[in-house]
Amino acid sequence: MTSESPEQLTLKNARAVLPDRVVSNCGIEVVDGRIARIESHGPATADESIDLQGATVFPGFIDVHIHGAIGVDVNRADAAGLLRVSEFLASKGVTAWLPTLVPGPPEQYERAIAAISEVMVQQNRGVATGARVLGVHYEGPFVSSEQCGALHLEYFRTFKSAGDLDSIPTIATSALQAGGLRTQPVHMITVAPEIDGGIDLIRELQQRRWIVSIGHTRATPEVLNQAKDAGAQHMTHFMNAMSPLHHRAPGPVGWGLLNDDVSIDLIADGIHLDPMMLKVLLRTVTAKRLALISDAIAATGLGDGDYEIWGEKITVENGRTRNARGSIAGSVITTLDAVKMMLSLGASETDVARMASLNPARLLGIDNECGSIEEGKQADFVVLDANFNVKLSVLQGRVSKAGQA
Repeated sequence: MTSESPEQLTLKNARAVLPDRVVSNCGIEVVDGRIARIESHGPATADESIDLQGATVFPGFIDVHIHGAIGVDVNRADAAGLLRVSEFLASKGVTAWLPTLVPGPPEQYERAIAAISEVMVQQNRGVATGARVLGVHYEGPFVSSEQCGALHLEYFRTFKSAGDLDSIPTIATSALQAGGLRTQPVHMITVAPEIDGGIDLIRELQQRRWIVSIGHTRATPEVLNQAKDAGAQHMTHFMNAMSPLHHRAPGPVGWGLLNDDVSIDLIADGIHLDPMMLKVLLRTVTAKRLALISDAIAATGLGDGDYEIWGEKITVENGRTRNARGSIAGSVITTLDAVKMMLSLGASETDVARMASLNPARLLGIDNECGSIEEGKQADFVVLDANFNVKLSVLQGRVSKAGQA
């Protein structure tokens, strides 16, 4: 698929979801991939002008936790496979994503990182389109065997010294710079702080400028306080794969609810968390701290059926995943589905834009570049119709063919 790349682009007659309000009948002018101007009546002439006829413009969605889609598993994908996922995501309003790896053998990690690096270079050079790959998210292997979820225990690890990170490959900045990429690749990891050496691990990762998230954990509030002090200030798929809230053992859920300086992400599919619990979190934690993730697996976009993923059979039935042990094994939603869910539960459009775009961008430290519709920021948009289906996606000022209805 190809994308048109005009130097200037105008979206007119738009209903735009800005950080603090929704503005109707406005125009958004894009110059060289950035938002140059937002006005009540946008300029009528440009290299390309699109009349949105009142459709709603959200900032492009950012998914920081996704394992694959349309038959492509991030752990085993080559660059071509990742690019197919990028195109699929663009069609669903996602403009940037973090390929997420489950615990696996070192050689699998190496191949995956090589593929991710290749895609980042191709996208930077403009020879590949689709949602932008920002880096990598490791879900594990430094997590609790007591809260393994669908992850494979045989690859779990503890931490003794900095050398234990040698088998966790990173995206080589030098290779990306040689390919013309100026920005630093994102490295994110989900860690259970109570494992042997967990707090020292978080300190080491913090020194290496990794984003550390707490997940797959049974840690006590005391250990979680130590983890926060060491540099972990986010929580992965809140309430899932962590010990539940109990009135005499609040654990990670109680701790996450109370710590206003800790952000959390959640899977808003109505399966991982009951819709009533999503409402509870929206009211108590509020959109200020919530980020939406898909936790999507390779079966996403393929419908119900049996799939071979992560070395085992995973069944999808009525949109619910199940592995041989009977555990939920990721989701088959996209961020767009999560957006629709939160809107259906009464979240405002500005709150949803924060949860799907701005908060993920802040977590990754790129909110000065993207994540909201503001002058000077990168022109990443998704245009939704009255039923919140994608009419158009714009990635770095380019109209994506994958995102056109």
